[in-house]
Amino acid sequence: MRPFNSPAVTLAKIVDSFNAQVSISESKLSEIIICGATHNDREVMPGDLFMAIPGANRHGAEFSESAKARGAVAVLTDPAGAKLINDIPVIVVDNPRLIAGRVSALLYSEPMRDLNCIAITGTNGKTTVTTLLHQIFSEAHRECGLVGTVETRIGHEVIVSERTTPEATHLQALAAVMRERHMRHLVIEASSHALQLNRLEGAHFTIAGFTNLTQDHLDFHGDMESYFAAKVKLFNFAMADLACINIDDPYGERLAANTELPVVSISRFNPKSIWHFTQIDSEAKLVQLKIRGSGGILIETSTTLRGGYNFDNLLMAIAIAVESGVDPIDIAAIVPKISGAAGRFEEVSVGQDFNAFVDYAHTPDAVSNFLKSIQEFTSGKVIAVLGCGGDRDASKRPLMGKALTENADIAIFTSDNPRSEDPSEILRQMVGGISVVNQSQVIDDRASAIAYAVSVAEPGDTVAILGKGHELGQEIKGKVFDFDDRLVLAQAIEAKQ
Repeated sequence: MRPFNSPAVTLAKIVDSFNAQVSISESKLSEIIICGATHNDREVMPGDLFMAIPGANRHGAEFSESAKARGAVAVLTDPAGAKLINDIPVIVVDNPRLIAGRVSALLYSEPMRDLNCIAITGTNGKTTVTTLLHQIFSEAHRECGLVGTVETRIGHEVIVSERTTPEATHLQALAAVMRERHMRHLVIEASSHALQLNRLEGAHFTIAGFTNLTQDHLDFHGDMESYFAAKVKLFNFAMADLACINIDDPYGERLAANTELPVVSISRFNPKSIWHFTQIDSEAKLVQLKIRGSGGILIETSTTLRGGYNFDNLLMAIAIAVESGVDPIDIAAIVPKISGAAGRFEEVSVGQDFNAFVDYAHTPDAVSNFLKSIQEFTSGKVIAVLGCGGDRDASKRPLMGKALTENADIAIFTSDNPRSEDPSEILRQMVGGISVVNQSQVIDDRASAIAYAVSVAEPGDTVAILGKGHELGQEIKGKVFDFDDRLVLAQAIEAKQ
């Protein structure tokens, strides 16, 4: 998606701004007009600068002929890529990934500086915090854009997201569209992959939020320190003006103590933090809350959200909304109306006499936290179904299996998205030396596992289907098959009744 009106920029301005080498004479640089940018040759529009970025398997420069055929007027790449390109002006830089976002921001006149941009990072909670913020701003009659795992929103327009954080060229174009459509706010999920791969270069945020850090993505980052270092890249004055940090998390506490940014701290109960709860009464269906905030603000409100970690997510959203200028009185009236993100603690109810939920929990900590949360209101058994994704961090598999068996009365191991891996091998790693006894089972077919969980549920029990959340497909051997946990769960319940 591109803005309707984009200011044209000469190739000379780009070269001068980034001190790049070029394959044509300087006298011709001012004659070439750049109207947009993309890293995807299939999305090139006439007048575009094609970003030929080296990938894991192939170099983007291999697609330069395709980009040229679609109307690209120049290519930005590295020295290796330049050797693969003929008959089109080439801008050569050492690290095109680092430059792509900055060039895109230049092309679209730095749109993110014209919006109240908010980025949320952390292992868990990004989608929920951004979704809650989007709802708060919208209910407060402040036009808001959203970029995240589940969807991208521009006002009322909804676009299915391809990844959590788009490539830099897409992100800057989206921000320019939002500015053009008079959005006042933009909230985005900032993934560790995006930060590590410089997709957020050229972006600037009014507020950067940090939820937590637990084991995930170590197949990409290697270890927890490298994972944390990727997150920390968001918290400096080049990227943001203010930090909102959950100091209950040990990594959050460490970040708050070391970042150069001014910090708005949040905590569930620590009265030394700027934002904290003074009361959470969760005995009723509608949870009653009292919140202290900046300058001694007191907000008394209620929420349908459940689970301690969801209270953390809500607190961060409220703190950021108030810091962004939303009146606390309005916040108190808005919070009872808002709900969590799709596939996050999402209830499935078709008249059954037991609870049923779907959640995206796919890390050991998230599994443990979710199951402990449902224990709080479950009078009977907790019956949980969980799998682990293939071609992803394998080191967390036994930890997820342990979290499942320690926090569920009936633990059902199954497939998630096995991708190219053998599902039985993933399950073997999950189960390890765990004794699967009594009604607990290992059932590799996910639909059968869900049906079994429903079949053993009794009044007062809670059935929890974990790992896939909002996803609408299951990836097996390179093919994606239709699969929605919420639909499969509802069908299993209806079949039982």
